[in-house]
Amino acid sequence: MRSTAEVCTTQEAAQLLGISVTSVQQLVESGVIEAWKTKGGHRRIPLEAVQAYRATPAAGASQAERQSAHRKTAILVVEDNQMQRDIYAKKIASWDLPATTTFCENGYQALVEIATHKPDIVLADIVMEGLDGYEVINTILGYPALADVNIAILSSLSEKDLEARGGIPEGVVFFRKPVNYDELCGYLRACCAQKARQARS
Repeated sequence: MRSTAEVCTTQEAAQLLGISVTSVQQLVESGVIEAWKTKGGHRRIPLEAVQAYRATPAAGASQAERQSAHRKTAILVVEDNQMQRDIYAKKIASWDLPATTTFCENGYQALVEIATHKPDIVLADIVMEGLDGYEVINTILGYPALADVNIAILSSLSEKDLEARGGIPEGVVFFRKPVNYDELCGYLRACCAQKARQARS
């Protein structure tokens, strides 16, 4: 049995390596970094495994990739359905966009992610337990520093249902589920092109 001093959480490993939690999860799932799960389902990572990875050339490459990622468009997807998140992940990856994609399963996670790593594009579901998509969107719209964030609603609600909840905010795009992925791809490509132009200017 390892002592708690010799292990860390996924979040702690991410901080130690200077990468996202999602990146750590991917490294663990691919077997690059050793880890195991507690009876409660929480992932634990040996500190020595984190230190060993940090000393490898792969970690150095990751640092270069992170620097490159800062020049890429950052997409944040807020969706509470795991199956839907998986579909979005596969679709977005297949479009080969000059972008990085982060997923949040609820509004609370989304607000933390937005505050920590300002995204360029937010794709938000509306109906979620706790903090819903409207609250996330209204929070973004309420901060001048986030005025250049592109926002799209992805929801099974009709426009009539959305009107009953306050309507579609000005400047926000609406995609009705089931999503037309050709239209979503076009929207994301346009946003990426816009961000690239802004970065050059």
